[in-house]
Amino acid sequence: MSANASVVQGLSSAKLDALVEMMFLAASADGDFSDVERLHFLQSVESLTDGRLAKAALEGLLDRAKKDLDASGREARLSAVKERLPDVGARKVALALAIQVTAADGIIRTSERELIMDTAEALEIDRDEAADLVAKLSPK
Repeated sequence: MSANASVVQGLSSAKLDALVEMMFLAASADGDFSDVERLHFLQSVESLTDGRLAKAALEGLLDRAKKDLDASGREARLSAVKERLPDVGARKVALALAIQVTAADGIIRTSERELIMDTAEALEIDRDEAADLVAKLSPK
């Protein structure tokens, strides 16, 4: 089990929902939630939650995340994620998951890199630490 998965196992459903929303925000950052990104997204969530989220529940979370994003915008949603993840460890996991989802199509575009840095700032994670995570988790 990865470090991320072990952290996720102990999370409440509200925190788990926040991680799923964070991953969705990353996946949709470039304005395109491609089939490749969606597949990686679903596989990641299924793997991370060890089956805690049924497919129907996950689809419901995705629908709600999209509606919330459309209604209030990315900045407000990042703030909502941060509120549901009060400890820095969980926020770092959220950022790492966002980076992994963003890199799922094999490239992190400039706009996606900017979003990652904005996300780090919104989650109160040091930009240098975020840049190190990007370097570590980006495709080679």
